Amino acid sequence: MRTFPSYVAGKDVESDRHVYGISARAALEDTFGALSLKRRLEAGELGDEDDPRIVGRCALADPQTVQQALTAAAAAQSEWGRTPLRTRLRLGEAIRRRLVATRDEFVELMVAEGRPRTPSYAEIDGLLHIFSEQTLSWCAELLHREFAHDGRRIVLRRRPDGVVCVAPPQNAPHSNAIYGAAALLSGNTVVVRAPRSMPLGVMYAIREIIAPALDEVGAPPGTVNVVCGPPMLADWLASPHVNDIIYFGGSDKGLIFQNDCIAAGKKPILELAGNDCAVVWRDADLDVAVRALTEAFNASGQICNVPNQVVAHPAIADELLDRLRIAAGQIRPGYPDDEGVELTPVLAQESFFAVLDEALAGGAQLVCGGRQLEVDGTPSDTGYFLEPTVVRIDGLARSRELAAVRAETFFPLLPVVVPESGRSDDALLEDVLDFVNTNAYGLRNSFWSEDEAVVERFVGAVTNGGVVKVNDESHSGFFPYLPSHGGTGLTGGVFGEASYMMIRTTHLQAVSLRSSS
Repeated sequence: MRTFPSYVAGKDVESDRHVYGISARAALEDTFGALSLKRRLEAGELGDEDDPRIVGRCALADPQTVQQALTAAAAAQSEWGRTPLRTRLRLGEAIRRRLVATRDEFVELMVAEGRPRTPSYAEIDGLLHIFSEQTLSWCAELLHREFAHDGRRIVLRRRPDGVVCVAPPQNAPHSNAIYGAAALLSGNTVVVRAPRSMPLGVMYAIREIIAPALDEVGAPPGTVNVVCGPPMLADWLASPHVNDIIYFGGSDKGLIFQNDCIAAGKKPILELAGNDCAVVWRDADLDVAVRALTEAFNASGQICNVPNQVVAHPAIADELLDRLRIAAGQIRPGYPDDEGVELTPVLAQESFFAVLDEALAGGAQLVCGGRQLEVDGTPSDTGYFLEPTVVRIDGLARSRELAAVRAETFFPLLPVVVPESGRSDDALLEDVLDFVNTNAYGLRNSFWSEDEAVVERFVGAVTNGGVVKVNDESHSGFFPYLPSHGGTGLTGGVFGEASYMMIRTTHLQAVSLRSSS
């Protein structure tokens, strides 16, 4: 059994209380037994038995340890912030090497905590793009530029904000802990809270990937710290040491937290809900589009940056829906350690059926899905999984009256909106552009068309969203140079935009150096 102490100021901090991780397979096979085992272990009623259901444990940080982590980060920041940029770029290279070296072991821990194997490897691939040579070199240009003018050396540089706190989301904590740690590359120090629901992979990410990479470049103790415990947002808001807080969560609570941060003098960096829009035009490559659209069902739709709504040109809507029906039928539930599994259990099943029922009552047509499933794919009224579900909604103008289109749905439901037919393509494209730009959310948008003029018109007019993809086989995928996170509206708050974390956690400073000769 793997044990992770807290990691503060470069040292292990033990605790007499622990959070235990029980394998996701065991929880699916015997939910009550797994939960009972976890409860009894954490209550101290059982010793650390040699039970194969136990994946590992991590120390439960007490309030003193939480404060020590913030103090350690503040103490290390001055030295680390003065470290040359070239050294911090070497940190990015070291993180990339550690990701490759630990890839299989890291994925196995993610799988044990419930992340299916295929999406887990995809998350590692995404992180490799975030820390790619191309992305690091581009961010380095943004961090430091120099010019000569009239006997002066003009320096435009982005300075680290200071201490950055990261609370990774429960749906994808492992990769987002490392994404948040990218703030280290701009000279910040970092404190990460490992969520009690899935702490082991986060602890591993910091202890086995980030911390050794920092040691490799000679960073001072306290540059990164990780603790597991109850929510710490109030502690971070109250701390004089904290400068930025990276918050993942729903939009309602996130926007309230944005105001709390501003009132406390902290920079909020929000990664909130997504309700991504995908547009399939009359001449789209439907094979490519369908591959991207079925990402809506990755992890049962419980990821922010997947397609949440589709606008299909009336000329190809029937064929697109038929292809989606076939593709969705090939996506199956299963244990996370089974090969090819992409669906995960959904706890918010009541919300799923409420949204689906509202859509059907409002005139939507059920194309496929709509049932609960057991782990083996058998339809059941008690299954933890939901069948990938596609609905057709005719009419663009009033489609947002339905929650399935209007709001983020955190389950495997993909509404396909078919605009009114009988209008010119020029008029229809204007309606679609207005629809995309008035989306209250703004994470990602995708568009498929073979007509270059139509593509240019779409790209030129879309203002909403952090990332716009055209004719791509992946809506969610990360690539070098491309920001991986961030967005506008209900996705990123009033300061929202596409985000490189090593840029978002900095501020611009200008220096003018006049020659004395």
